[in-house]
Amino acid sequence: MTRRDFAAITLMPVLGSAAAQAANDTAGLNSKIHEKVDAFTGKVSLFARNLKNGQTYGLLEDEPVRTASTIKLAILAECFFESAEGRLDLNQPLTVTSAAKVTGSGLLQELSDGDQLPIRDVMDLMIVMSDNTATNLILDRIGGDPVNARMAKLGLTQTRVMRKISLGSKTQSTGVTEEGRKPENAKWGIGRSSPKEMVEILEKIYAGEMVSKSASDDMLAILKRQRDHNGLGRDMKDVTVASKSGALDHLRSDVGILYAPNGPFAMAVTVDDMPEINWTPDNPGSLLISSLSELIVAGLQ
Repeated sequence: MTRRDFAAITLMPVLGSAAAQAANDTAGLNSKIHEKVDAFTGKVSLFARNLKNGQTYGLLEDEPVRTASTIKLAILAECFFESAEGRLDLNQPLTVTSAAKVTGSGLLQELSDGDQLPIRDVMDLMIVMSDNTATNLILDRIGGDPVNARMAKLGLTQTRVMRKISLGSKTQSTGVTEEGRKPENAKWGIGRSSPKEMVEILEKIYAGEMVSKSASDDMLAILKRQRDHNGLGRDMKDVTVASKSGALDHLRSDVGILYAPNGPFAMAVTVDDMPEINWTPDNPGSLLISSLSELIVAGLQ
């Protein structure tokens, strides 16, 4: 059996027949996931953990991936860290400028130059609507390098902001971090992480260990208001999703916590190298992420 067949499955220590049953259940999950993944045109990586019992499932979970907008989760965490340290006033207004505006998701690009919003509202828009201009305004205020330093302090070696978001007529040289200046990192776009590290961030937030219990609760509340539900938990009933998605022409990614009756589950899925560009809600990558999340919730028990 190959490494891919095993798919890096990890089980919590259990005894006797319970251990055998758990192994059988996870082997069944592995088979079902590979049935989906092996038939898909594109590269799929994922990591998931049942936060109730600790069982995990991984597929290329330690390999670095392009984050697209999921890197905004790390930026959000840094804002709360700096607020707790007294270095960032979340009520401070940020001013919308033409220099910060970029196309893509969000609404701040439609506002007039000179309009102001408090940082806490800009943070909310960065996650809830994946607002690219909001992200740039925040990075103008706190910088990307402090985000990267924080991730390193948390023991996360892959999760890094590379640069501000540059779309349309904007050049890709704006707001570049030290990591982003390295030639080998140009391929990652705005950010890099791994499925396992994204789940580690989610676990810290869920456990109330990201900054503080209060800050973690605030982050969860923001993630639960996120409006893109084309991926994780898309067709699942009686499931609350706290998540952040990302999308590029040939990529779809989603990281989040699914509050299912047998959960909750933290998971991160990235689908890259898709041959066709499809910006509809039924992008094949989004549909695959949805299907995989259902399999994980049903099978990782």
